[in-house]
Amino acid sequence: MNSNAAIELRGLGKRFGRRTAVEDLDLTVERGEVFGFLGPNGAGKTTTMRMVLGLVRPSAGRLRVLGGAIPEDSAEVLPRVGPLVETPALYLHLSGRDNLRVLAAELGGVPPGRIPELLELVGLAERAGDRVSRYSLGMRQRLGLAVALLHQPALLVLDEPANGLDPAGIREIRALLRQQRDRGTTVFLSSHVLGEVERVCDRIAILHRGRLAYTGTVESLRGSAGRFRVGLDDADRALRWLRAQPWGSDARLGEAGEVEVGSPTGRGRDLNLALAGAGFVADSLTAVQRDLEAAFLELTEG
Repeated sequence: MNSNAAIELRGLGKRFGRRTAVEDLDLTVERGEVFGFLGPNGAGKTTTMRMVLGLVRPSAGRLRVLGGAIPEDSAEVLPRVGPLVETPALYLHLSGRDNLRVLAAELGGVPPGRIPELLELVGLAERAGDRVSRYSLGMRQRLGLAVALLHQPALLVLDEPANGLDPAGIREIRALLRQQRDRGTTVFLSSHVLGEVERVCDRIAILHRGRLAYTGTVESLRGSAGRFRVGLDDADRALRWLRAQPWGSDARLGEAGEVEVGSPTGRGRDLNLALAGAGFVADSLTAVQRDLEAAFLELTEG
């Protein structure tokens, strides 16, 4: 296993009775990256995160966090991890500021000025004196993130950090995560806000029914779906010809008058050659890019 990785999972599995939540999961999160962990509800994301944090014991496989084995080295490793998994555990009768003071004391204290800095960072400075029982879901989520950041962890493990936030709040969290990455912190996060994942994550993994369906960059996942938009002078005639081909039966005319179609081989050059051989000269040929949502649904619903 790679001791330089922030998180490394090999053959990781978890069963609850007869139900398999996670199966044979191999995954590496490099230090200093923002890594998105995606999947439908029930895919096994939260279970995996709880195993990373030592809250759930794996049924199979090996797990290392910041170079240490979990659960064997948990006492040494986990104090360097900032978690926000499911609903933040907060003292509702205390203010936001006092929550941070109490939790900081449990961690052995933090430098002077750290708590005001965090309250400002997560946008709670003006409500720091209010009881948490009066906080909205989004405000509690912000406070939970401040708790995760209290001891300047080397690794953040965040389960739905944008939960309950409005668009402005989501944008602020995005900026905060980028800032943490620039400081060298590794961020491992799950989210249903795919647009934000696309904007902030260096790499992603998609979990489906407990198994890994994809790992890599967003750009690679979005990539060409093997379809192309072609600009032609005689688009209607070309469309009729394309629909007569086994590989082009689903060709259609786009809103801009361009033909959208697949390729005989999946490559644009071979589509161009086929069109030229049939007497059609393409003025333009562009690969169709899927958005992250389309690619995600293809993997998890296909």
